[in-house]
Amino acid sequence: MSTAEQQPAETSPSSNSNSSSYYDAVEAEGANKYELVSPHWFYCKLVDSRERWIPFSVQDSEKLEIAHQSGKHSLDLVVPTEGGRYDVYLKKRLRCAVYWEEAESEVRRCTWFYKGEKDNRYIPYPESFSDELEDAYMICVTLDEWKKKLESPTREIIILHNPKLMVHYHPVATTDDWGASPTEQGRPRTVKRGVENISADIPNGEPLQIDHLVFVVHGIGPACDIRFRSIVQCVNDFRNVSLSMLPAHFKKAQEQQQIGRVEFLPVNWHSTLHTGVDVDLERITLPSINRLRHFINDTILDVFFYNSSTYCQTIVDTVASEMNRIYLLFLERNPDFKGGVSIAGHSLGSLILFDLLTNQKSTPNGEEDKNEMLVTAPEDTKCMKDILTELELSEYCSVFEREEVDRQALALCTEKELKDMGIPLGPRMKILHYIRNKSSNQNSKGLTPAASGEGGDAKQEASVTLTHAGTGCRRLDVMTGQVHANYPQLIYKPQIFFAFGSPIGMFLTVRGVNRIDPDYRLPTCKGFFNVFHPFDPVAYRIEPLIVPDVEFEPMLLPHHKGRKRMHLELKEGLTRMSMDLKNNLLGSLRTAWQSFTRTSLPAVEAGATGDAEPELEAETNSVKQTEEKTEETATAVKEEPTPVNVGMLNGGHRIDYVLQEKPIESFNEYLFALQGHLCYWESEDTVLLLLKEIYQTKGISMDQPLP
Repeated sequence: MSTAEQQPAETSPSSNSNSSSYYDAVEAEGANKYELVSPHWFYCKLVDSRERWIPFSVQDSEKLEIAHQSGKHSLDLVVPTEGGRYDVYLKKRLRCAVYWEEAESEVRRCTWFYKGEKDNRYIPYPESFSDELEDAYMICVTLDEWKKKLESPTREIIILHNPKLMVHYHPVATTDDWGASPTEQGRPRTVKRGVENISADIPNGEPLQIDHLVFVVHGIGPACDIRFRSIVQCVNDFRNVSLSMLPAHFKKAQEQQQIGRVEFLPVNWHSTLHTGVDVDLERITLPSINRLRHFINDTILDVFFYNSSTYCQTIVDTVASEMNRIYLLFLERNPDFKGGVSIAGHSLGSLILFDLLTNQKSTPNGEEDKNEMLVTAPEDTKCMKDILTELELSEYCSVFEREEVDRQALALCTEKELKDMGIPLGPRMKILHYIRNKSSNQNSKGLTPAASGEGGDAKQEASVTLTHAGTGCRRLDVMTGQVHANYPQLIYKPQIFFAFGSPIGMFLTVRGVNRIDPDYRLPTCKGFFNVFHPFDPVAYRIEPLIVPDVEFEPMLLPHHKGRKRMHLELKEGLTRMSMDLKNNLLGSLRTAWQSFTRTSLPAVEAGATGDAEPELEAETNSVKQTEEKTEETATAVKEEPTPVNVGMLNGGHRIDYVLQEKPIESFNEYLFALQGHLCYWESEDTVLLLLKEIYQTKGISMDQPLP
């Protein structure tokens, strides 16, 4: 048959055989079109002692691809990723943390993937072998020749059956009697081309604009949640929750480009503390119950370390120096940052921050700072001779003159330095005691320590009120039980201090502080929020220390969806119903009893009817009016609770905020006590409170204010 005769038959769809050959030709023609694969960048992370490949965000992957395509990676370009918290060294293919210590991660430009052995996650091939697979795939598509077999660098076999079926065989060590190829005996795994063909959760990326910076300090131990994760991982969760809250509650401000995001950076002090002390602890730790003892040494002992003057100094120095270092590095990497700074602490970390903040010095710009200078001026005018005369140590004046030690230098002297100067033990103790007391008298006012006897309390409170009027804000010291340390100064003024699951109230009470002056405020920080879960065994309240004579509940933190949890509403409804039934029953009994006691005797009923009825009616009306007024007053009190003045520690606003427990947590408080102390990192309600208060300082409100 000639070609001219075949042509009409092939193009005519009337015949079934000709129709199938026609569509096969169209499909083959479409299949021969090769399209370049779109690469995506991944990094390797160790999760639960297993390697896991995690995709960069769409935004970061595009940045890395642009830098890669520029051809300048030979110069070892550094590309900031994940909001500037990690740098990727393109030539070395390494991802490095910027603000904290963390192991380096391998980075890959990924195009081909195979399914893992123990889970359904896809693992990217090395870049060089991915290029080989892509070349083989291009030849198969172009020539329409499949069943292509390739061998990986680890001697594993990959077979390209067709565009939708590509498998990966792992080698098997043994062979059978039939002599089958060992490389094809393993269980086949799926091979995919392109990141769009695998189930990977790829985020879009974070807003470039940073509105506010928050430092987060951890509590005891290296693990911060029930899954024993580090502070870096927990803060990552906290940051991710905040990013999800912004479009849900600040959508209008985002659309108007008024806000970007809030950056949360972790501060780690545990590793520095345990660098040297763990060796000493190991020598004295008993060998029995090894895991429990190791856990206690690594966690519980942190509380005792903080109450030791030696290790307390190490902890506060580490926390302050880390926050100052990270802040300067952040400004260096974000020169356009104009936002404020806040700090947050969990558990013992909140106590560390509270002690740091109470010992900060205000700059002498405001009126209260001038007043503080006026109050302390008479004390500061003393010369060395006057001080030594007061201590009955005037015979050592020549020693201090020879060493050129003045009043300021004396305040910095340590016991070792005084000993090197030739000062005997007794005079050294007098001088050191004077230095501590002088620091206490200047700085520790605003908090009322407990004292024995009513006269002692009145005297202390009077002195505190008098000196506080001149200074505005004071600091804690050894006089109120606080461990004596030289508290370093922060190079910035935090706007708000957030405490999560905080034992501050308990520690103040143990230190002997039974009352906080209502006018007391932190020297450099205007806001203070104490957030806790109702079942948190470590958390304590602050407001009863300010208003000890009034009983009132903490503020219930609204649910992030704008309502109370259903089980709490049900509980309140049942409580209200039972109270109504109780009141109605008591009212009925009271009426019956009154009618019974006021019933006249039959012998005198006829003679007393005319005189008794007006009096009885008047008395009954007065009782009814009294009961109605009482019920109305009680209802008004329930609906509109009396506002409580909780002082100036949070600028006149409430301080204690309690989370709403989940329905399952309400069944048994003890089972969820530990979870209650570690729940803050993934709590939407906690994150929303932070965002609400932070953006309120910028004059930005939520779309719909929560009740």
